Amino acid sequence: MAEADGTEDRKPQSDEARSAFTPPPGMEPEGQEEDQPTSEFAVPAGFESLPVEPEGSAFAHPATYSAQHSPPAYTPGQGFPVARLKESPWQDRMRTMLRMPVDVRPVPDLVQKQSDAGPAVGRVLDLTLRIGELLLAGGEGAEDVEAAMFAVARSYGLDRCEPTVTFTMLSITHQPSLVDHPVSANRTVRRRGTDYNRLSAVFRLVDDLSNPEVDVSLEEAYRRLAEIRRNRHPYPGWMLTASAGLLAGAASTLVGGGVLVFFAAAIGAVLGDRLAWLCAGRGLPEFYQFVVAAMPPAALGVALDMTGIDVKASAVITGGLFALLPGRALVAAVQDGLTGYYITASARLLEVMYLFIGIIMGVLVVLYVGLQVHSSPRPEEVLQIQQRPLIQIAASMVLVFTFAILLQQERSTVWIVTLNGGIAWATFGALHYAGGIPPVPSTAVAAGLVGLFGQLFSRYRFASALPYVTAAIGPLLPGSATYYGLLLIAQNRLNEGLGSLTNAAAIALAIAIGVNLGSEASRLFMRIPGAASAAKRRAAKRTRGF
Repeated sequence: MAEADGTEDRKPQSDEARSAFTPPPGMEPEGQEEDQPTSEFAVPAGFESLPVEPEGSAFAHPATYSAQHSPPAYTPGQGFPVARLKESPWQDRMRTMLRMPVDVRPVPDLVQKQSDAGPAVGRVLDLTLRIGELLLAGGEGAEDVEAAMFAVARSYGLDRCEPTVTFTMLSITHQPSLVDHPVSANRTVRRRGTDYNRLSAVFRLVDDLSNPEVDVSLEEAYRRLAEIRRNRHPYPGWMLTASAGLLAGAASTLVGGGVLVFFAAAIGAVLGDRLAWLCAGRGLPEFYQFVVAAMPPAALGVALDMTGIDVKASAVITGGLFALLPGRALVAAVQDGLTGYYITASARLLEVMYLFIGIIMGVLVVLYVGLQVHSSPRPEEVLQIQQRPLIQIAASMVLVFTFAILLQQERSTVWIVTLNGGIAWATFGALHYAGGIPPVPSTAVAAGLVGLFGQLFSRYRFASALPYVTAAIGPLLPGSATYYGLLLIAQNRLNEGLGSLTNAAAIALAIAIGVNLGSEASRLFMRIPGAASAAKRRAAKRTRGF
């Protein structure tokens, strides 16, 4: 029994006793401590006495292990330049902060009052998107739309906001802190309309929201925005139609037409405008509206040429083209491209291309029909523009005046932009006709003056620059080069026609780039926040091509 009992006692009592890693009885080393987990970063035994590696060695211990032992932060001797944002218009302040990383933007000052519970994030974001929608639908550039949205959000105390603008979509994201969930909202722009009166009203609302001396509650901002959306146009429909006729007549005079040509171009533009309104009322896309609007002036020009009267019939068609060329969309497209909004710029340029093709189709159809009925247009007379400085300056100012009315501008800005357009045409005439400089650089210089004066006027009145710029570039649009190219194509002179259309495209791009360059040059006369620090940075541009 004893032997059996001893055998029973030697049997393992648990699974651990049968483990392959359990040392046999009697093999435990003396002084064995309890097993402890060993870190893979622990220094192996015997290496503690090695000499300390010199600083800079790959095997040296890091110099900083905690905040107590960290070296002092580097500060230049002259200190960091401080951007005094409150001394500049809200457009420049918001652009400066938009170009900063999120973590270095200054904390927003609470401009508008809010409840003790904090800002109503959902309603503030909705108000921001509605304001951005009106600006984008009115033709404002993507950077200016983002600046306005950023200003509205910061006015109500929303920090860490990121607005995003594309051609048809606006979105904004607000993240209260690094541990809170972000709140996002977006809005789609489905309808576009040219109403610079409404655009100026929206800019005044954003200016009041950004002004700490003006108290605009959230409910008051919604009420003012609703009034802006319901606001009727400042000019009746008959005045818009008459302005389209006067614009075409003034443009025909600008390129050498007489009294008869003036009235023919005006009648053709009025008929084209009414047909375009009829197509718009039936829901036809804008492309077909431009095709239809280009036909009446071309038809009247061909008919006047077939009568045999000694007049410059080509000026009738050229005047009609001046009233249709999408200069506003082209300037906005190039501005978005130069400021880094390439998706929006591509979409705007595609829109310009479609509208331009619509104009070409409308004119070409009429020219082909005219050639079939033995019309004999003379392409050489298109480029033979008689120099009449006083008459041409007066015609250019009438063209700008009527263009401003078509853009639904405020009455207080019509006279300013008219003067700006007259100066632009006088500059172009002095450079091109008197100085013999080619049309592309002459147009770029004249457009640069338009952008310069327009930007200065807008900053003086804390408003958008579009009402002071868009109409002023009307006399510089390439109507003659466009018609000359279309006429050559209709006569099967394809290479020469495409060359003339390429020249027209170069003039249009010169207008857009000149306007943008003039706007940027205006910053030389204004105090821009962060300009001193930007001058000391290694790279002043946001992108350098890599």
